[in-house]
Amino acid sequence: MSNIVWQQHQIDRTTREAQKQQQAVVLWFTGLSGAGKSTVANALEQALVGVGAHTYLLDGDNVRHGLCADLGFSEADRSENLRRVGAVSALMVDAGLIVLSAFISPLRSQRDSVRAALPTGKFIEIYVATSLEVCEQRDVKGLYQKARRGEIPHFTGISDPYEAPLNADIVLDTNQLSLSESVEQLLQLLQSRGIIKSPIQS
Repeated sequence: MSNIVWQQHQIDRTTREAQKQQQAVVLWFTGLSGAGKSTVANALEQALVGVGAHTYLLDGDNVRHGLCADLGFSEADRSENLRRVGAVSALMVDAGLIVLSAFISPLRSQRDSVRAALPTGKFIEIYVATSLEVCEQRDVKGLYQKARRGEIPHFTGISDPYEAPLNADIVLDTNQLSLSESVEQLLQLLQSRGIIKSPIQS
């Protein structure tokens, strides 16, 4: 790797941010399967795009169709999955985008690694703190039933741990908040951080 050098170009992130009139950032949604990460991220992206923000939504299932199609679900593979997603997120931040990343990302060390790969202040941790009980009741994909029967090994929340964030930027419980309330809280956070300029009605 010693002969591989990062090429600096004349157009940088701040130039791209100025062009888009926004601050680039990674919004990292973490929580159990079925907590509502993708649902909230999708609704937030719609609200942002509706007022002209430049965004991209990275979803845990979608990246496994291409970028991470070669990976399984061992601890090593799941960590590599998140490493790749973190690297792509960093490139998208450099492009001046607001990146919404929705991944279980169960270990604090995994999330900290993604944070460390980004410029300071460009990682916002969103903990979708819906309880295991509620997630099991939802079980849209039937995964919890399979995990309880032992058909899915290393399933987060059942046979593998989930380490809740200690200092998330915002905590959302989708069993207590409606979708519109969750989106509104996130929009207020983004406005307070100067990522978006004006209030948005979701």
